[in-house]
Amino acid sequence: MVNIVKNIEFSKALKLEELISYQPGQVVSKTLAQIPAANVTLFSLDEGEGISTHTTSGDAIVQVLDGEAEITIGNDLIIVKAGETVIMPSGIPHGLEARKRFKMLLTVIKG
Repeated sequence: MVNIVKNIEFSKALKLEELISYQPGQVVSKTLAQIPAANVTLFSLDEGEGISTHTTSGDAIVQVLDGEAEITIGNDLIIVKAGETVIMPSGIPHGLEARKRFKMLLTVIKG
């Protein structure tokens, strides 16, 4: 049997925010799973870095692990901090910018 999940230890208690590092002036990503119906990716963004506005074919769940970011969904601006979660619906333009250094677990579920 081939594991779907990768780049992470199995059968061990982990702190997701410790599995990805900040890099000055960069957005860093680590894919944990990618199948046709879903993607799970860890991200770290240095302060002021962002992900430009785009749309996805699935609903995107942002779980904030560290820091603070501005997320734009359509015309709405949402400030998120560690411990909070936001759902970005499919087909609606969305993007984000790190107000402070920022880490998230992004899960995209496609229909």
